[in-house]
Amino acid sequence: MSEIELVLRSTRVVTPEGTRAASVAVQDGRIAAVLPHDAEVPAGARLTDVGDDVLLPGLVDTHVHVNDPGRTEWEGFWTATRAAAAGGITTLVDMPLNSLPPTTTTAHLDTKREVARSKAHIDVGFWGGAIPGNVKDLRPLHDAGVFGFKCFLSPSGVEEFPEVDQEQLAAALGEIAGFDGLLIVHAEDPGHLDEAPEPHGPKYADFLASRPRISENEAIAGLIVLAKQLDARVHVLHLSSSDALPLIAAAKREGVKVTVETCPHFLTLTAEEVPDGATEFKCCPPIREAANQDALWEGLADGTIDCIVSDHSPSTADLKTADFGAAWGGISSLQLGLPAIWTAARERGHTLDDVVRWMSTAPAALVGLDRKGAIEAGRDADFTVLAPDETFTVDPQALQHRNKITAYAGKTLYGVVRSTWLRGRQINDGTTLAEPTGELLERPHRA
Repeated sequence: MSEIELVLRSTRVVTPEGTRAASVAVQDGRIAAVLPHDAEVPAGARLTDVGDDVLLPGLVDTHVHVNDPGRTEWEGFWTATRAAAAGGITTLVDMPLNSLPPTTTTAHLDTKREVARSKAHIDVGFWGGAIPGNVKDLRPLHDAGVFGFKCFLSPSGVEEFPEVDQEQLAAALGEIAGFDGLLIVHAEDPGHLDEAPEPHGPKYADFLASRPRISENEAIAGLIVLAKQLDARVHVLHLSSSDALPLIAAAKREGVKVTVETCPHFLTLTAEEVPDGATEFKCCPPIREAANQDALWEGLADGTIDCIVSDHSPSTADLKTADFGAAWGGISSLQLGLPAIWTAARERGHTLDDVVRWMSTAPAALVGLDRKGAIEAGRDADFTVLAPDETFTVDPQALQHRNKITAYAGKTLYGVVRSTWLRGRQINDGTTLAEPTGELLERPHRA
């Protein structure tokens, strides 16, 4: 053990076997061993004892819109990864749209990587995009290391990333299934959206009526049928409608290769609390009623929903007009997801072991990052130190996001991130952030 460089010690370390007192030994940026709490510190190693604060594996957020390059006034790799580090996230996977160019060809992927390389405070990977006409680009993007492919079944909100129709969806999924790739889907059916009333004005109820649950439910049902036919891997993004849970659970029992995520805003915010004109709460699909939220939590508890990710989708303040029809749809939560979820989870009787499974282990598994997502020997030494019983009140000006807009403003949350560590190096000490040392990640090759 003489080559150990660092030992992190806590009375509460969240491991795959449960939370226990332990000392975690780090060598060359990876976890060498998880030792008893009172284990002797090897000669030459540095000891950091965090006392009763909880040592978690760094969180993995597989749904982040960084918007860089092209819309960097909305966000960027520098600010997004700083916000992530401040919030206990050590790995993110960037969505292929809202940047210019979108990640729909290998040339566009190269452009994005070049921009991100010097700005990443945490490790960053990339999704590719599946849009009309780019089936030929999917395998080259896969070979270049993207983690999978995103598509929309309804308009995305940006013209350079159009939605796919059912024929185009089948063509893309057939191609992706051929190399055992993963398709991740914004599942809202455009027909039901077209039939719903047009949103306009400051009333949230009017916006909610414009994105009915049936749109999600029908889109997910069709996706499951197609995945079963093609024996393909599909992932449902940002599940909002709890009505779809029985259908998803049945598909999983049948062996359909479907996974599902939801987001902090669906689990912690409710339609009933949204004030008129408060478009910082607008997202698609929308925040629904409290009873719907209760059912989403049940879906998490029984395993129907696999993971929780941010869907951080920021914009400039001028795009958040008081008109729910005209305002940009997206919620900024990258820095706040962990405390928001922990605050709600503890009230519902869940533990930090559950939160780690939903926000670190499962997202890492989704994208095949077997070196992330757990505190055990062989994994990257990515850690978050959390004071779970301390509270803070959300001050938008204290956020690292480029635009200080958040639906959580003024809320008191449990869980203060004391520090964040990336491959054994402290990148956030609770007050300051280190210079960027994040790496650009590629999809691991599947056996």
